[in-house]
Amino acid sequence: MEIVRGLYNLRHRHRGCVATIGNFDGVHLGHQAVLSQVREEAQKRQLPSTVILFEPQPLEFVAPDKAPYRITRLREKLRLLEQQGIDRVICLRFDAKLQNLTAKEFVQQLLVDGLHVAHFVVGDDFRFGRQRQGDFAMLKKAGSEFGFTVESTATCRLQAERVSSTAIRQALAVHDLPAAERMLGRAFDVTGKVAKGQQLGRTIGVPTANIRLQNRTPALQGVFATKIYGLGETVYTGVANIGRRPTVAGLKPQLEVHIFDLQADLYGRQLRVEFCQFIRAEQKFAGLPELQAQIEKDMTVARQYFAAEQN
Repeated sequence: MEIVRGLYNLRHRHRGCVATIGNFDGVHLGHQAVLSQVREEAQKRQLPSTVILFEPQPLEFVAPDKAPYRITRLREKLRLLEQQGIDRVICLRFDAKLQNLTAKEFVQQLLVDGLHVAHFVVGDDFRFGRQRQGDFAMLKKAGSEFGFTVESTATCRLQAERVSSTAIRQALAVHDLPAAERMLGRAFDVTGKVAKGQQLGRTIGVPTANIRLQNRTPALQGVFATKIYGLGETVYTGVANIGRRPTVAGLKPQLEVHIFDLQADLYGRQLRVEFCQFIRAEQKFAGLPELQAQIEKDMTVARQYFAAEQN
């Protein structure tokens, strides 16, 4: 899958495609249905299937205090889009310049001059351009003028409920992992590189792999039984805390994973942590001894969960 960052990196060879646009946070079943539409039409026309993304997501730039928690970071999103068979991702930096493009300028600069879109797949409630002045009707009209077709996406429902990133965030907020998994079409996970932390876990006999979350508050918080991928063919199990670590005055959100039955230098390794079972909410303890005692209990609960899963 080719990744193109910024309008300025679009070349003549990128002209001609079947495209869609959106945040695609989570790449859930609803997104997957849209991507299927794009792929099928691209195959018919023998053109590349293309997804247009914004980074940061528009609301994170316009009103960061109101922006929803991320289900997937950009790296994870790109991995999932590649798994869906998308040929190309256009990742546009959302900034003041892009925010102030009129709807007509957006169509002209991106869809016409930049990509020469042949077919555009988008929700009929999609709004774009300065002050969200562009809508589906305008896209249809522009398509007639510039020679591209526009197709609306169908709402994806699961047991009569609409599948959406918002619904998944709501499920994760109450630790309803099965509901999130049904809408995502897979278990919820977080991927990241192991970085050096405060190394407090070692002092209490519970070393952890620390994955920073790029200052973004995660959609899921608490202590969980987890599976860990990325260390060869073996799938390890463990217990993880995702959040701000109040006992040690943590300021930035972080994922800390204690991997069972493994002693290894993991710094710099890319891990994928799958969340399997909620154990408890994050809480502040009086000190490290109390934290250590609770972690021992958490580890016992996690081991019991995985033992039961195998039976």
